[in-house]
Amino acid sequence: MSDAEQPGLYVESTVIMTTVRVVTPFILTFGLFIMFHGADSPGGGFQGGVIAGSVVMMLAFAYGIEATRDWLDSRLVVAIASFGVLTFAGIGLGSILLGGTFLEYHRYPIEKASKYGIELVELGIGGIVASVIIGLFFVIAAGFGHAIDGGDES
Repeated sequence: MSDAEQPGLYVESTVIMTTVRVVTPFILTFGLFIMFHGADSPGGGFQGGVIAGSVVMMLAFAYGIEATRDWLDSRLVVAIASFGVLTFAGIGLGSILLGGTFLEYHRYPIEKASKYGIELVELGIGGIVASVIIGLFFVIAAGFGHAIDGGDES
């Protein structure tokens, strides 16, 4: 009997599914608000990324972990993390190419370069953190038996 067929692992609840369906857009929006607000006040990419990553956990608790894992392609999670790393590195290295130091925003020839640079960096960090949180959740949810392929079970 597989893990998905064992009784007690997932119980479908209309109340939980409906609640998650209703609050998910608001929580994701709040996570993005926290990410972008980090340039002006407390908040930032880490905090917003954790909130955004928790949306996937809520979906998994409401609709089942395997169903959510099947719905959310792992390539998308890797792409979001890669986008975050490339954004952070691109903003930082761009200022070096313009004759400054890493993440020296005022080197960019645009008005309010520091504000926009910080917001882009926070968005990149948020994507990295959300992807790591989602990945860790699915790895932990798979259990220790699935973590090691080809391991000696004797």
